[in-house]
Amino acid sequence: MRSRPVSALERVDAILANPATYELAMVIPDADRSHGGRRRQYPGFMFIVFEALLSVYGSARQVEAELSHPLIWQHIRAAVTKRFSDRPDLQLPATPMRRHHYLYARKHALQVPGFLETLARRHRELAARQAEELGLCDPNGPGSWTHPDLSRMVHADGKVIAPLYRAKPGVTRLDKTTGEIRPRRAVHDAGLHYEGDGEIAWGTKFVLVAARTNDPHGRVILDIDWVPKPGGEASTAMRCFARVAPLLPGAQGVIYDTALRGVHHQQLLRDLGWLPINRVTAAVAGANAPRRDEGRRQPKSAHVEDKTIQLSDGRSTDVRLYARDGTIGIGTLTDTGDLHFTPLERVRTHRNQDRNGKYRWYNDYRLPHHYGGGIITIRLHGTDDDARRKFNRTENVRPIPADDPDFARLYRRRNDAESINRGLDDSLWLGRAHSVGHERQRLNLIGFALMINSLARARHRTRAPAQAAA
Repeated sequence: MRSRPVSALERVDAILANPATYELAMVIPDADRSHGGRRRQYPGFMFIVFEALLSVYGSARQVEAELSHPLIWQHIRAAVTKRFSDRPDLQLPATPMRRHHYLYARKHALQVPGFLETLARRHRELAARQAEELGLCDPNGPGSWTHPDLSRMVHADGKVIAPLYRAKPGVTRLDKTTGEIRPRRAVHDAGLHYEGDGEIAWGTKFVLVAARTNDPHGRVILDIDWVPKPGGEASTAMRCFARVAPLLPGAQGVIYDTALRGVHHQQLLRDLGWLPINRVTAAVAGANAPRRDEGRRQPKSAHVEDKTIQLSDGRSTDVRLYARDGTIGIGTLTDTGDLHFTPLERVRTHRNQDRNGKYRWYNDYRLPHHYGGGIITIRLHGTDDDARRKFNRTENVRPIPADDPDFARLYRRRNDAESINRGLDDSLWLGRAHSVGHERQRLNLIGFALMINSLARARHRTRAPAQAAA
């Protein structure tokens, strides 16, 4: 679906029209008046608006410059006056908001213990509610466990944000005037992270979880969290999924890259009841290959279990089941001693819940004609028996493997995660972070998410009357 481009003023209007902007402002702590001081010159929601406008104009200085224009500021004042016509205390003054007002509010808000977590939790709740408003993750929506629908899938990815300063901690410089050796300004929260293409990036890493409609501007960012150390992306993503799942009871699964491994798939299947959609990590031929794409990919194969089946003539026989690149198939030895792999067709995916609240997952497969053409059922989640024989079932077996027709339809949504990352880069001045420190950057990302969600909501509400008339 093609869509018209988005202007900066449309984004501003969408932020001001979004109820989430004003509900997030209720989390901002009130100023302490026990020691005196001036009252706030601007309502608390303007701090949230200014934060979201960073992603519209690129920097706090540019936001100040845009707000100082009489037409823009009068436009914002008129929108606020229309919304709060009966609240004189929430009206905006004639003097535009400046950058130092925003920095002062941010400094005192982040000093309050638990403020950022409270704000992030409220954002998750509001984002989930607006996702349902857009028809996403509807428990009564389309799709099944066998053929999940994209409107009921979430997708996520890690994103490394380039730091504001290029120098790494510990780097010094010589002051040619005084002869002193001074430390260079650096971001101590940054680290050396591996990206999906194998490249190394220096910066602060975050995980962004989102869902989207078919509209190009119909994405909703559900959660954002900081990856505290290199290699911790998967565990951070799992924390996000555990927080989002209760808010979206209609979600069917998550689309991710190979950062999620078997232990994470087990949690998604057993604890959350979600389908993981991703590829199997495979080895690269050549231990000295410097890059992933320079080696030859070797499909991962493993023996899963043996099954006794009934043939069409009434006889029974044992078949050895293997997994190759996540696909279940029958393995037979050829005359040369090689293993011949025959993939099986997936016909059904189903789950049930046990008395402990955990989910049990199974796939039904159709046997070839020379094996009777019947149906066999394979368990997808790991058990203690698998652990005793040291078999990581969820690492080797995929509910929907890469050669399944549904996989290509679902995994294509991974491109949207990369699109979100590119949109985030475009919202940064010169591609670098707005601020220093993971707390401030996470706050900036919540503002970015509010801007994205506001635009999705505004476009949806614009289209809804036309679709209803049609």
